[in-house]
Amino acid sequence: MELHVTVSGRRDLAGQIYRQLRDGIVDGRLAGGTRLPSTRDLALQLGVSRKTTLDVFERLLAEGYLNSRRGSGTFVAEALERLPARERGHPNPQIRAAAKAVAVPARAAQATPWWQAQARGGSLPRLDARLVCDFAGGVTDKSRFPFDVWRRCINDALRVQARGHGMYRDPAGEEKLRLAVSRYLAFNRAVQGNWQDVIVTQGAQQALDLLARVMLAPGDVVAVEDPGYPPARDIFAALGAKVVPVPVDDEGLVVARLPKTARLVYVTPSHQFPLGMPMSLARRVALLEWAQARGALVIEDDYDCEYRFEGRSMEPLKSLDKAGIVAYVGTFSKTIFPELRVGYLVPPAALAAPLVRARQIGDAHGCVLTQTALADFMLDGHFARHLRRMHQTYSQRRDVLLEHLRGPLAPWLEPVTPNTAGLHLAARLVAPLDAATVAQAARRASIGLHPLAPFHLEAPVQSGFLFGYGAVEAERIDAALTSLATLLRAL
Repeated sequence: MELHVTVSGRRDLAGQIYRQLRDGIVDGRLAGGTRLPSTRDLALQLGVSRKTTLDVFERLLAEGYLNSRRGSGTFVAEALERLPARERGHPNPQIRAAAKAVAVPARAAQATPWWQAQARGGSLPRLDARLVCDFAGGVTDKSRFPFDVWRRCINDALRVQARGHGMYRDPAGEEKLRLAVSRYLAFNRAVQGNWQDVIVTQGAQQALDLLARVMLAPGDVVAVEDPGYPPARDIFAALGAKVVPVPVDDEGLVVARLPKTARLVYVTPSHQFPLGMPMSLARRVALLEWAQARGALVIEDDYDCEYRFEGRSMEPLKSLDKAGIVAYVGTFSKTIFPELRVGYLVPPAALAAPLVRARQIGDAHGCVLTQTALADFMLDGHFARHLRRMHQTYSQRRDVLLEHLRGPLAPWLEPVTPNTAGLHLAARLVAPLDAATVAQAARRASIGLHPLAPFHLEAPVQSGFLFGYGAVEAERIDAALTSLATLLRAL
């Protein structure tokens, strides 16, 4: 009898035949012990070369779907097909056992309970383009980015890449970009070091993930600011760490409340997220002394340090670190745009080699094309010019927001002070109103407000909102907050 196999066209002939034979065996249409045609006969039947059918049979033999008996032919392996229900009463106990096993309903693979919970929602609110004005944080204004200049940088990087070999690159990143970042940090943030000290990452999030993987074992204690940055907390929790919230006040993280057994402390000292106050110098020194005495690592997330609108910027913890206990993390997500997926990490020297190895194990390295283009964009001065333009733009938007918060909205909202930097500011709800209720009413008026409650781990939870102004024009901020004042008077 001819075996019912068909081929369509002349592409992937071996693949077509293999899939039909394998499916027939798994589905039970080709029962165990069935003798198959010879490779020569099957090739003649299908009008293909014998090498094609030989390749198919060899693959099925290697995978255990077929058995070959010298001098007898090729047969379907036993006990692979789905056994019919009537064979569950078969006198052969092996057949009965196989039939019983087949009858058990299939169970799909399940994620761990922690990851199942994570799948139900993200950590941070996303910008809703359907709203007239959405004050979501972490969003930048791409419309003002010099894409014509960026296109030239990309084209130059393509020409460089075309001249090279196809091979894996340094997990720490392209040397030219690491040089550009090291010069930028030395000039703008007083973070001293050479280009070898910089590790390029896929945004700040990957930098945090690498540090956590290298530093933490399940059960280790990690101290985080409360309120704080949820995606950082998620990384530590995902690796099995015990995340302990530590309160903040007007001077930043309360060092006296740090758990004694913390192996890692995550902080945002230049612009506390989400409240916005900088960590005082006294607290910075106290934190460094605390970590040095216990051999703990401090992760300094300097996520939007480039935008300071009042006063003098505070020195990073990294610039004060003489003991090698601070890992400095930065990103281009706020200065350029998040989709770029480029960040950087300046770790203590003792952690550099393990971190590079962790990067190599995780995803080998980042996009060489993007890194080369970004290096040219920085070294040729385009990045600095873009920052100056955006600083002026964001300063105007911040001024409009503060004018409303200190004026028409003052009976209901009070800015958290001092808030002198970044692309967002926080405001407390001072009237006896519920933040969730206000947010729902505002949404009905096409205004996106984002309560502070989700940034907290423990009570008491501050009632108020995070106002991001990175993607909202000054005119829309003015109109939206005028409408918000009218709405609040009616509540």
